[in-house]
Order: sequence, then structure tokens, then C-alpha cells
Amino acid sequence: MEDLKRLNQIIVACRKCPRLVRWREQAGKTPPPRYRGERYWARPLPGFGSPEARLLVVGLAPAAHGGNRTGRFFTGDRSGDWLYEALYRFGFSNQPTSTHRDDGLGLQDCYITAAVRCAPPANKPARVEFDRCRPYLVQEIRLLGRMRVVVALGKIAFDSFLKAYQEAGGAVPKPRPQFRHGGSIPLEKDLSLLASYHPSQQNTFTGKLTKKMFHGVFKSARDLLERV
Repeated sequence: MEDLKRLNQIIVACRKCPRLVRWREQAGKTPPPRYRGERYWARPLPGFGSPEARLLVVGLAPAAHGGNRTGRFFTGDRSGDWLYEALYRFGFSNQPTSTHRDDGLGLQDCYITAAVRCAPPANKPARVEFDRCRPYLVQEIRLLGRMRVVVALGKIAFDSFLKAYQEAGGAVPKPRPQFRHGGSIPLEKDLSLLASYHPSQQNTFTGKLTKKMFHGVFKSARDLLERV
């Protein structure tokens, strides 16, 4: 637990990527009208959840006016509405909503992180920004010693987790697993990687991702954990 706390302190202080530093801070200085007057977090986001978690959820990056505003992954935006409702439904959180850091939300047997910790312009981190941020995910994988199921939200998170897992000393199957929604990839040491479309508005508004599809992934996660 103390190691994760120290890692998160390092993450919050990170300024490795000048483009992301400028963007995250500018978003806080010039918010849309609905958020004017709010004090933005405007720093990298630390991981969130239980150090003893068996479920790890990996996203892409914070939203400029979601996590970058509130200081917690998937908090204060529509993607978070989908994620936390699903986590609550399957027993991984104590409430179905996440609006701000002091809203009483607690995760149960779950830890949430992302491939990139700062909000990127157009939600598209550059390759070098992924590379600079990956060591944080590698270290989380090493520290979450009870991890048994990983849910990757979107292809980029899926590929980022596999890279970090390999760098952490894990063996990736050959041929390298390919992303598909609902896919389940067994890794070594009783670890499974589940793939889901990201609950972005682009996916949920178009019907590419439905509640039934999304809930199915977390039901699979719960079923896998009950077998361990």
C-alpha cells in the first residue's frame, strides 16, 4: 500500500511531457461555461482503488473536462457514468455514480488506472507520451500482487496494457492477442485480460457499445474472480 502511495505521489508531480502539461493546465484556465468557477485538478491522475484489488481497469487517458477537472479517473464525465454504474452492478464499488473526489465513492477489489495520466489534445496522446507514461503502469502491475482480471477499455488501452505487462516481466502469448470486444485472453499466473469497447460518447451514442455489451464484460470479470 505504501509503495502505491509513493508511486502516486510521483505520478501527480510528473511534468515529463511539455505538450500535455500545457494542455491540461490550459483546459483548467479556460473551461467551458458549465464549469466556470470550478478549480481544476489540472495535474496527472494517480491510480485509484484498493491496493489488494484483483480487478484492474485500464483506460486511455483523462478527459480534459472530466478527470482533468475532478482529479479522478472516469469522474465527472459520461464515460464514468457507464463505468461506475457497471462496477456497482457487479459489486466492485459502493455507489453507481462518480462526480468528484469527495463524493464518497469507494472501490471494492478494484483498481482503476490508464495508459496516459494527463488529458491529451483531441484525446490523442503522442507515441512518445505513451512511452514516457508506461513505466507508471508497469510499476502498478508489479505492485498489484493480487491482480487476477484486467479489463481494458478500448484497443489502445488493450495494447498499452500488453506492452506494460511484458515490460513488467509477464509473458504475452504468441501470436500476440488482438483486440475484440468481449474477448478474453488467458495470461500466465491465473491472470485474464478482458477487452471492451471504451464507453466514450462516440461508441455509446452510436450503439457500437450498448449497456448489455458493457455489462457482459464485467459479468465475465466477476465470474472469473469467483472461480479463483
